[in-house]
Amino acid sequence: MSNYADPENTLIMETSKGQVVIECMPDVSPKHVERLKELSREGFYDGIVFHRVIDGFMAQCGCPDGRGTGGSSKPDLEAEFNETNHTRGVCSMARAQNPNSANSQFFICFDDASFLNRQYTAWGKVTEGMDVVDKIKRGEPVHDPDHIISMKVAADL
Repeated sequence: MSNYADPENTLIMETSKGQVVIECMPDVSPKHVERLKELSREGFYDGIVFHRVIDGFMAQCGCPDGRGTGGSSKPDLEAEFNETNHTRGVCSMARAQNPNSANSQFFICFDDASFLNRQYTAWGKVTEGMDVVDKIKRGEPVHDPDHIISMKVAADL
């Protein structure tokens, strides 16, 4: 059993740089948290690269083709924009121009990105391992990118 406050809503992401623990926020974005847990349990994120990593901004991943153009086979999600401030460690869904186009891609903020507030669905926050996120190789696209080894729901470990 883990020592997390809410293991059912905690994601453990093993990356090529180390472990990152993300506490999900099902109270503000229930459908997005459900999708992330569902994809994690299916092993969808295992092996997926951080394809877009911008210094001082964010690290993005979750595209099965590694280019930022793809998603899972599941339908896109309706936006769950909320009052969460996009600050260091906040995890939020990437999307296309359509606000209801989030699917599997997400990003982790390196720094304040409050200009994204109420335009992207924030769904979690890194509680351990921001030092690991800081080590992810930068680029747009990233040459020889870092990747997720596995992403699991803490309750399943």
